[in-house]
This record gives sequence, structure tokens and C-alpha cells, in this order.
Amino acid sequence: MKTNFLYLILLFAIVLSCKTAKFSEADIQNFDNLIASKNFTIESDRAYPLITNAMQQVLNSGIMRPDNAGGVISLIGNYNFLTIKGDSISSHLPYFGERQMGVDYGGGDSSIELVGLMKDYNVTEGKNNTYSITFDAKSKGENFKTQIVVFPSLKAEILISGNSRNSISYSGTLEAIADPKDSK
Repeated sequence: MKTNFLYLILLFAIVLSCKTAKFSEADIQNFDNLIASKNFTIESDRAYPLITNAMQQVLNSGIMRPDNAGGVISLIGNYNFLTIKGDSISSHLPYFGERQMGVDYGGGDSSIELVGLMKDYNVTEGKNNTYSITFDAKSKGENFKTQIVVFPSLKAEILISGNSRNSISYSGTLEAIADPKDSK
């Protein structure tokens, strides 16, 4: 009888914790305006590399921090960003994974550094007020296809596929870029 009561309490706690987040109309409108403004930045806290045999060997070797396991790499404390300003993109995202082609002499292209104009920028509204943003961008020597899914909670998921590296995903937080004119 006592175990049935404990199971009932546990079930009740789980049902109560599964409540979906409710956002006010003002929150949704601010979120919609932020996406439409094309003036935001995303700072990632986790990277999710494509797990291949070689990547699994690196994760199992013990050279990574203890909290980096199972294909999830913590980026907390690491400099990273993806910024969209109008039709321009800039990013510095650490890359973990395999490359299919040679690296530039000196290895200067180890992170994903997108700088310049985006091509084929497209925003699609999804379920529950989410947005999917897709575009193509270039680094010094590589082309990338990027998809960003943003949520009203200002969480963001980034998927980047390059033409000479395995794809990688990131999760982080979306923020508006402060307008320098507003700080005067």
C-alpha cells in the first residue's frame, strides 16, 4: 500500500512538472519583432558534434573535460557567438569533429568563423511560435549551410554543415543586440 502511495505521488509530481510554458502576447510580439529585426546574437553553451568512430575515441581517451561525454561538449567559459545584423553574419564557434579535406597551412581555420553576407536567408514560422532560420554563409575557405531554430523562451538550436567537415549542432541563448544609439 505504501509503495502504491509513493508511485501516485511520483506520478502526480511528473504530471505537474510537464506543464508547458505560457508566454504573454507582449512576450510573443517582442520575440517576433526580434526575429524580424535580423539584429541578434546567440551565445552557445553546448556543442553536439557528429559522433563518428574517431570522435568517440577522442571522447573516450580522457583528454576532454569530465563533463564532456556522450557527444555533448560544454562551451561554458569558451568564447563563442553567432551574430546576425541585417544581411551580415559573423561567428566564432569552436569546432569538434572530423574534416574530410586538408586544413589551411598553419591550421588557422579550426573554428567556424563566418564573416560576410548571408545568401538565401529564409525565416519560417513553426509550431508554438518557433522560427526556423536557414541561410548559406562562407568562411575563408569553406561554404556552410546553417539552420537556426529559435524558441519564445529565447533558446536557440544551431545546425551547421560545411562542405569539408562533418556537421555540428549548438544550443544556446538568443539576445537582442543593443543599438549603440540607445546607449547615449
